[in-house]
Amino acid sequence: MTRSDLVEELAALLPFLMQRDAEQAVKALQDAIVDALVQGQRIEIRGFGSFALHHREPRIGRNPKTGKSVEVAAKAVPHFKPGKALRDAVNESANK
Repeated sequence: MTRSDLVEELAALLPFLMQRDAEQAVKALQDAIVDALVQGQRIEIRGFGSFALHHREPRIGRNPKTGKSVEVAAKAVPHFKPGKALRDAVNESANK
């Protein structure tokens, strides 16, 4: 499912919501999640999951083409952990 698919689905589920409003709602949610992660906050949506940052230490890597050592800088990587309700729903549908 792409972002535009999500907007269409939201507009179809809520007939009082125009396509433009659904797109703004999806963009606002996405922006709120990004802003919170940029500030180092953790986002938890009960029943769905949580978003957090995982910090990776600097390390020495290898260029696969040349085999030379390359320094890889430290970085923060967004991480999503699904909630129990989401895991159960996915596993239930997979077992049918």
